[in-house]
Amino acid sequence: MVAIPPALPTRDLDDVLETTRSIWNDLANARIFITGGTGFFGTWLLESFAYANDRLNLNSSLVVLTRDPDAFRRKAPHLVENDFVSLVKGDVLDPLTGLGSFDAVIHAATSASADLERNDPETMFSTIVSGTDHVIDMASESGEIPFLLTSSGAVYGRQPADLEFVTEDWRAENESTDSLTAYARGKREAELRCLQAATRTNLQMKIARCYAFVGPHLPLDRHFAIGNFIRDGIDGRPIEVKGDGTTVRSYLYASDLVAWLWTILVKGEPGRPYNVGSSVAITMAELAQVVAIEFNPAPAVTIAEPPTSKPTNRYVPSVERARDELGLKQQIELSEAIARTVEWYPS
Repeated sequence: MVAIPPALPTRDLDDVLETTRSIWNDLANARIFITGGTGFFGTWLLESFAYANDRLNLNSSLVVLTRDPDAFRRKAPHLVENDFVSLVKGDVLDPLTGLGSFDAVIHAATSASADLERNDPETMFSTIVSGTDHVIDMASESGEIPFLLTSSGAVYGRQPADLEFVTEDWRAENESTDSLTAYARGKREAELRCLQAATRTNLQMKIARCYAFVGPHLPLDRHFAIGNFIRDGIDGRPIEVKGDGTTVRSYLYASDLVAWLWTILVKGEPGRPYNVGSSVAITMAELAQVVAIEFNPAPAVTIAEPPTSKPTNRYVPSVERARDELGLKQQIELSEAIARTVEWYPS
């Protein structure tokens, strides 16, 4: 029998509420539609909304699109037992009709499967684009409402090894669409569809370009290095770094992630993308060591390959726009973020 994941810690939800307190009046008495509500982003969005709704007496409600309502009820019974959450069975790949009007829409459903990218990239691309089209069509019937697309830092293409941070205005030189992953191409096209829709509808299109994250509900058995490292530690085996350990990433804790997403939904400038992530860079070899010290005894760290002369694989955003325009910043440092994540998962 699969264990039911625990609810998110109150301290995490308090952190979200503290950061977002000023925006919730705009969502009072609102009916909000969310896709991807059962995933990592979606679960945090739902739980943080439920907490704010209860603490601030918002009298708001959520309609969550899910392909398997029964599975979601088993995963999060503490959410669906509340009257403010309604589950609608459906798929973004199908037209969305008969759902009524909404006061805000968050499109967080995406195909981020490494297997799908590798084995059927065109399905990856078409799934992202078609899904976005269907959500836009549904949302456009509600008039002038905010619409948040969770896009990706992948849209920028390859970050040069000597470029410390990627800003929202940066464009790669000689970066052809053919050189991008299907996921990146799909997200680029989804952004374009949103911007085009804004010219023919009253939707207020907000775009969040999301990077890398850590926190409860992050899958530990996918292609996310930090999740794999935590899984190794929980299983009591050496933490395995694939590659030579020089790859550079940065990680934002999930409570910061959803605080930023809610803020961009309400306060973000329509048509203006915002990077969402951490600007604190770390190599994979360093990250493995930071994860290891959260366990007692600390597991060994193994690195699969010796260092090479290849340019460093770097994926780190500039978050100055979110800071300067929306007052957002990283509240939870990486070591604390990892500690909270390890604590939440059953050992």
